Amino acid sequence: MREETVRLNGQPFHLRRWGDDSLPVLLMLHGFPEYGGAWGDLATRLAHRFHCVAPDQRGYGQSWAPEDVENYGAAQLTGDMAALIDHLGRGPVHVMGHDWGAAVAYGLAMFRPDLVQRLIIANGVHPVPFQRALAKGGAQCEASQYIRFLRRPDSHDILAENDFDKMMALFSAKMDLSWLAGDLARTYKDEWARGGRLKTMIHWYRASPLIVGEPGVVLDDLPPLPLDKLHVRCPHLLIWGDGDTALLPETTEGLEEFAADLTRVDIPGADHWLIHQQPDAVARAVLDWLPDR
Repeated sequence: MREETVRLNGQPFHLRRWGDDSLPVLLMLHGFPEYGGAWGDLATRLAHRFHCVAPDQRGYGQSWAPEDVENYGAAQLTGDMAALIDHLGRGPVHVMGHDWGAAVAYGLAMFRPDLVQRLIIANGVHPVPFQRALAKGGAQCEASQYIRFLRRPDSHDILAENDFDKMMALFSAKMDLSWLAGDLARTYKDEWARGGRLKTMIHWYRASPLIVGEPGVVLDDLPPLPLDKLHVRCPHLLIWGDGDTALLPETTEGLEEFAADLTRVDIPGADHWLIHQQPDAVARAVLDWLPDR
């Protein structure tokens, strides 16, 4: 693995790379509360087939972290990664996203299809099925109440208390966080503590137009979505840890409506953190899905 900082649209972004530069590019987009290094276990298993590139996204790690919420809109986050693909000079590329990284990956596939050859999502959601599931006011709405907490103006201060005890508790609730221990846990905490990063990481939630109501309340007055513009036209692989309690299976219901060339692979015994819990199974799902050379 090698690291570098590049300038995208005049701002610094930190990258980690695995694999030979001559191989096809796999852009790996992390979610919350991670950073580019989170892909290490999986990237080492794919580096014989891909040149894996994992940036710290805007607001995270060693990359640009503007202070204000308005700098974290979807178009800006997607624009960063479009600029990175242009910088690499290798487009179109394969794109893989997990959690919030999936939102950026979907954004690239939907709005910059010229840059995306194939799309891989690991426990992440397309905006339409996710918003529809939330609007029902049922189990997914209940599971997503943490978003309402994160949107509080002081959530980053609360989560940072006592060496991030509440942060660890939030993300271990009902899921297996045993992979995040010892030196690795210290590394993550150091990233969260880096120069106000926890605040700017959470800005992704604050800037999102996603509507999260109260459990038991059906939202039937959502603003219309531009459904005709939200289609994934490239081949799409969805890898799903079936024990995820943050994103329930209903968040992917109807995905085929927006991704005609969709392949689904379930990873039994994994949850939202499947890329850490079962990297061998995730890597095999990716490699089995690829066409023969």
